[in-house]
Formats: sequence, C-alpha cells, structure tokens
Amino acid sequence: MPRTPGSFDGVGDYALAVARKLRLLFGCETIFAARDAAREANADGFEVRPFEDRGTSQLSGAEYDHVILHYVNYGYQARGIPFGLVPTLRDLRHNCRGGLLTIFHELFASGPPWKSAFWLQPLQKRIARTVAQLSSVCLVSSEGMLRQLRRLASDAEGIVHPVLSNFGEPNLLPGQSFERDPHRWTICGGAALIERSLKSFRKINHRIPAEISPRELFIFGGNDNSTVRSLLPELGIQTDYRPGIASAEASQILSASSFLWLDYFDRPDVPLEFVLKSTAFAAACAHGVVPVFPQRSSGISIEGDRLPGPFFVEEDSSELPAPDDRAKVAERFYDWYQRHASSDHLARGIARALQLTA
Repeated sequence: MPRTPGSFDGVGDYALAVARKLRLLFGCETIFAARDAAREANADGFEVRPFEDRGTSQLSGAEYDHVILHYVNYGYQARGIPFGLVPTLRDLRHNCRGGLLTIFHELFASGPPWKSAFWLQPLQKRIARTVAQLSSVCLVSSEGMLRQLRRLASDAEGIVHPVLSNFGEPNLLPGQSFERDPHRWTICGGAALIERSLKSFRKINHRIPAEISPRELFIFGGNDNSTVRSLLPELGIQTDYRPGIASAEASQILSASSFLWLDYFDRPDVPLEFVLKSTAFAAACAHGVVPVFPQRSSGISIEGDRLPGPFFVEEDSSELPAPDDRAKVAERFYDWYQRHASSDHLARGIARALQLTA
C-alpha cells in the first residue's frame, strides 16, 4: 500500500479497518507493506514492513496466504504510472498460496489537455489493465467503476463495495435522527475537498429554506488550511473548524448533525455514483446525515437498491428533503450504508472472494 496506516491517510484508514475486521471476524492476521515505510514498524498492533517496487517487499511466500493490494496509482508513482509495481505483483502472485485481491481506489485519472493526466491516461489505463489481469478478484466502489474496469479488462473478476466511513460506524437507535437540530450542517474530508466545498457552500447557503437553513457549520478533517480560515467570517453563521481531528471526535459531531455539504467533483460531468469512493460521503451515510451536493445529478444505487435523492442546491434550483421528512430520509441513508458499505459487509465480501473461513 502507498502509506503506513494510521497517518491520517484515507487509504491507510480504510486498510486498517479491513485488517481489524478480518482479524475479528475470521482470525486473519495482516502484515502491511507500505511504500513510505523505511523500516519495520507497528500500526495499531499490525506489523508494517517497507514495500519496494522492485522486489517482494521483505515478504516471503511462507508468510502469507493471500495478498490484498490497495491500488492508488498516484500513491505508487508521482505521475500515476507505477510501472515498477507490475513485476513486484507478478512475484507476489507467483509466491502467494491463495489469491491476490486488488482494491481499486482509482483506476486512472482524467483531466483537460493542459493537465498531465490527459496525456498519461493511456499509460495509466495500461497499468490498471495489467494489475486487474494479475488479480484473482478486483474490488471497486461503484457499478460505474466496475463498468470502467471491464472496459479495460473484460475478463476481470469484479465485485462492488462502496468505500467505508473512516470516521466510525455508530449504532444509531431508531428515532435518534428525529432529535437532531435540522440547522446543524457539516463539511468534512481532506483539505482540498473542504476548501472546494466551502467555496461552493458560501455561494448557495442563502438559498437553503429557512426550516433547515444552516445556523451552525462544523468543518473538520485534513490539514489546517489558511484559505478555509479566511472564508469562515464571510459565511455569517456560527462555524467550528477542526483540522486534524480524531475519528472519535468527528463521529460525535456527525452523530448530532443533520446535513453534509459535499462538493466532491472538480468536473460537473462525472456521474454522481462515483461519490461512493468518497470517505466523506460514506461518513455521512454511516451517521445518518443527509448529503447535499452543489448540482443536480443522477441517482446512486447498488444492485437496484437506490439511495434517496440525490439532494442538491444550485443557484436557480434545488431539491431538499421536506422538513418533516428529514429524519426518515436520514434513517434511509443509514440503513442503506449498513446493507452495502459497512466494514462488516466489506470484510465478509473480501472473505468470500478469498474463500476465508472463520
């Protein structure tokens, strides 16, 4: 994996959650191989070793039954073309007694012609195709991403599982959502996502109906951002900015919030279902918080099980839950998360794919 788990990294937090659940439910022990690790270390009770693009990352075939690769192309190479990863994967697959499951956090990047991603996309696709072909099973976060994968590698074995919440998964009691203040809103995620979301929120917050209009806005996650701090006084509402927040503290805030403003995409033409790779969106669903977006878009579903909405606020139009329906809608988001995105559901899906037994 790209970075050592426990370093406020979304992929690392995801990997830790998987390792904890595989240990708890199936008695499986995980050894992490991290590209940024200079020496052997420990992360939340799990061994971490250096991962080298050329070689088998100080892991011998006698030590592991299965390999789980967390694939983020820019995590392994600065321009998203980690050619050195391919021979390492071949070695790992050859020495592995069981299966190689690749979790594609992304397949390839896209962008306008003045961005390097535009010109490097063919190479990124070629590497993703090779990784998929080397894998026993590929896990992706949405049905749209699965279609992309099969266009790259038609014979790839793929399963769909939305990203899980990195800010906890509380057990909400029936009716708890009815007790929340409908005027309490949240923005969370990494620094860039928070900044983009706050900028779009500033433009439309006056358009939100009075019955649910923001009076308190909690902003948390990422590193401290001077641009974010400069925007807060312009909102004209009470704000609370907490960068670098601990997961438990973030969960407490979300458990008392009603709405999450999320400006996830930097391009308007991306189908909304790709938001299922967002940990901020997952955190909202896991806590029964209703996500709201800055533009109208298509619906989100897994296996025909559709989420409410999508809800949005634009300059000239909006769609939001009626005040009397807000709590019921929030519970539908929470229940959907339990069915399709929870860490238990993810671990059991991985176990089935790798034929693990408790």
